[in-house]
Amino acid sequence: MTDGEWGGEAGGMVGRLWDKPSAEGDGDPFDDALALANGTAPLRVPPGDGPGITTVTAPYAAGGAVAAASSATGGGDAPYTPDDPFSPDDPAAARSGPSGPVDPAPPIGPGPRPTPAAVPWHTARRLAERAAPGPLAPETSALGATLGRTLAAPLTALTDLPSFDTSAMDGWAVAGPGPWRLDRPADASEAGPPSGILAGHAPAEALLDGHAIPIATGARVPSGATAVLRSEHGEVRELSDGGRRLYAPRPAPPGQDIRPRGQECRRGDQLLPAGALVTPAVLGLAAAAGYDELTAYRRPRAEVFVLGDELLDEGLPRDGRIRDALGPMLAPWLHALGVEAAPPRHLADDADALYAALADSTADVVITTGGTASGPVDHVHPTLRGLEAEVLVDGVAVRPGHPMLLARLAPRRYLVGLPGNPLAAVSGLLTLAEPLLRTLAARRPAAPYRTPLAAAVTGHPQDTRLVPVAYRDDERHGLTAVPLRFHGPAMLRGIAAADALAVVPPGGAERGTALEILELPWSAGWSAGWTPGWAAPGDPYDPPQATGGRA
Repeated sequence: MTDGEWGGEAGGMVGRLWDKPSAEGDGDPFDDALALANGTAPLRVPPGDGPGITTVTAPYAAGGAVAAASSATGGGDAPYTPDDPFSPDDPAAARSGPSGPVDPAPPIGPGPRPTPAAVPWHTARRLAERAAPGPLAPETSALGATLGRTLAAPLTALTDLPSFDTSAMDGWAVAGPGPWRLDRPADASEAGPPSGILAGHAPAEALLDGHAIPIATGARVPSGATAVLRSEHGEVRELSDGGRRLYAPRPAPPGQDIRPRGQECRRGDQLLPAGALVTPAVLGLAAAAGYDELTAYRRPRAEVFVLGDELLDEGLPRDGRIRDALGPMLAPWLHALGVEAAPPRHLADDADALYAALADSTADVVITTGGTASGPVDHVHPTLRGLEAEVLVDGVAVRPGHPMLLARLAPRRYLVGLPGNPLAAVSGLLTLAEPLLRTLAARRPAAPYRTPLAAAVTGHPQDTRLVPVAYRDDERHGLTAVPLRFHGPAMLRGIAAADALAVVPPGGAERGTALEILELPWSAGWSAGWTPGWAAPGDPYDPPQATGGRA
C-alpha cells in the first residue's frame, strides 16, 4: 500500500486510493474521518480488508476520554522507557489504533468520553491539508512585505531585461574591425584620462566605424558599437598627432561582451508562475522587471496558548513547577513556516479562561499546548464542545503525540491542539499544524524523499513513530539518517540536535531501510523571510497580553 492510500500504513484503515473516485456505496475518506471524530457515523471498512472490525463509534459529545496512562505523562502518551519505548505489553498499544480492542459504548449520562479510534498518521496529515477550502485572500504589498509569501498571480516582465544593450565588461566599445581610434567623450575634460561611458549615463553620440570609446560594466552600449573589448585585451598607443589608437591581439567578433536587449526576457514574458515562493532572489527579479509591489497570498495569523499552572516563564524549576519549553519554541517555528505568530500567551488551567481566549481570538489558526487528554484539568475538549466547534481529527496513531486534535472553530478559523509534552507537541505541529498552515499560505508541500537508516529503530506495534535523526555519510549507503537518543515525549535534546524526523512504520525498521523523512523548516524558513512578529502597534488584531503573563 502506498502513502497515497487511505490508511496507507500497517495497522491502519484500508480502502480506496485517496484521489480515486468512490464506488457506489463507498464513503469519502475525509467525510468518514470527520464523522468518526464527531461520532455521527460508523467507520466503514471494506469487507475483507480490515483486521476483523466492522464499525467503531466515537461520540465526541460524550465527554473527555480517560486512559490509564494519559494523565501520568501530562501529554496523554503512555509512559515508556525512552530507549526502548514500545514493549509488546504497552497498555497504549491495545487502544491506539483500529487493530486494537474497541472501547465499549459510551455510558449513559455524565462520564468520561470513550477514546476515539486514532486516525492513521498519513491520513491525519491529508485531513489537515484538506481542512481549509483553499488559501487566504491575496493582498498587494510593497516588495519587501511579500518576502516568504506565495505569489497569487504570475510574475510577468514589465520591461525587456536588459532594457538596453549593456556592456558586460570594463573596456572599450568598438565599432568594426581594429585598430580603433580612441574617442574622447564629448563631456570629458581635455586634461586627464577620458572617463568614457559610465553605468547610469546614456551615450550622447553614435560610435563611428573604426572608433572606440571607454565603457564601464553595466553601461549602455552606444549605437554603432559592434563589440566590447575587455580592458585586459587592449593596448592604447599615443599617436604623433596627439590622438590615441586602440590595438587588440585578436579580432573582436560582433556581439562580444555585449548583453543584448531582451537577452533574459522580453516584456510580457512569464518569469514565475503563481504559487512560487517569494524568496530574496524573487524580490530581486521582480525589482529588475519593474515591480514596486507584488500580489501574494496573505500569511496565516496564529495565536499560541500555552496551558498549565505548572509552567514558569523564567528561572530554574522550583516548587514542583517547570520551565515552559513550548512557548519559546513554537512562535519561531511558526515563523519558519511562513506564519505570522504573536508571542505566546500562558493560560492557567481554567476552563473559563480558555473559553474566553478562544472566543475572543480572531487568528486564522489557534494552537494550544496541553489539555488535549482527559485529566482533571484538561479543558480543551469541553471548551470545544461549548464553542460548538467541529472536530476534524481527534487522536492520531503516532508516537509521540497521539492525543493531538484538529477542529474548525468557525468558517476558515481552526484550532490545533498539541499535547503538552515537548516532543509530542513537535509531532503534532508536523502532523496537523504544518499541512493546515501550508494550505492557508498556498505553499507547495516539500518533495517526498526517503533516506536509509544508519541503525535499526524499534517500532510501536500499531502506530507510526516520528524519530529525530541526523544525517551522516555511510560507505555503503551514502547519506544515512542516524536515529538520535533522547526521543521520549517530554524530551527536546534529540530534536535540538536533529536534521529531520524519520517516519517509522509500525513494527520498526532495520538498518539500511529507506524511510520517509520530514525535513525541519530551518533552512527554507529562515531564507524565505522570518519577521519577528506580525502585529504592528495599534493593529486591531494585536491580541491582549501578547507579551506574556497568565490570563
